[in-house]
Amino acid sequence: MRVDRFLSNLPCFNRKQVRLLLVERRIKVDGQIVSDPHFEVREFSRVECDDQVLQVGKPARFFMLHKPMGCVSATRDPQHSTVLDLIHEPDKDDLHIAGRLDFNTTGLMLITNDGSWSRRLTQPQTKLPKIYYVETEQPITAEYTRTFAQGLYFAFEDLTTQPAELTLLTSHSGRLAIVEGRYHQVKRMFGHFDNKVLRLHRERMGPLLLDSTLQPGEYRPLSAAEIALF
Repeated sequence: MRVDRFLSNLPCFNRKQVRLLLVERRIKVDGQIVSDPHFEVREFSRVECDDQVLQVGKPARFFMLHKPMGCVSATRDPQHSTVLDLIHEPDKDDLHIAGRLDFNTTGLMLITNDGSWSRRLTQPQTKLPKIYYVETEQPITAEYTRTFAQGLYFAFEDLTTQPAELTLLTSHSGRLAIVEGRYHQVKRMFGHFDNKVLRLHRERMGPLLLDSTLQPGEYRPLSAAEIALF
């Protein structure tokens, strides 16, 4: 939210006062004096006017998780364990998932309390490539590669998928890059050829690769450099 709008929404200031506060350089965001009304204030920002704290702020948190099989991509579920059950951190209820995976799909999952950051990862306009390792019941042929590159029509949503890149690894395995996250998308794409997906593992989201030292069910905080990738 813009800092002028943030301040105007507070009951203690009107718009005229907000303009004066900014001109007089009396507003600080995360310790930095702010005079530009367009300066962005996030929910994690500490905002001060003179010696008065207007928003305490809180630390943004970012985690990489190696999702195991048989685990629901949800914060709560009445029947199954969830990915958040694997996270042992304070204030866990503030966390949410940036990009879900199916129940039996494994691999890279990102968990955060920063809604703006997760929206950048998941909104369709970003077209962030997600890379999956796929194993199938039947052989995969070159026809799959051509068809996926053209896009597949999904009647249920009445849409054609974005072009996807499939690299054949063996007769029954490949690496697939997609930029969407439709419901069971990868399984439905291979289902177009009546070919059942036996194993699906997300290796990468954009430039971020799953840490090879993480075992299924393990997680770690993202580094500052990894957070800045998005």
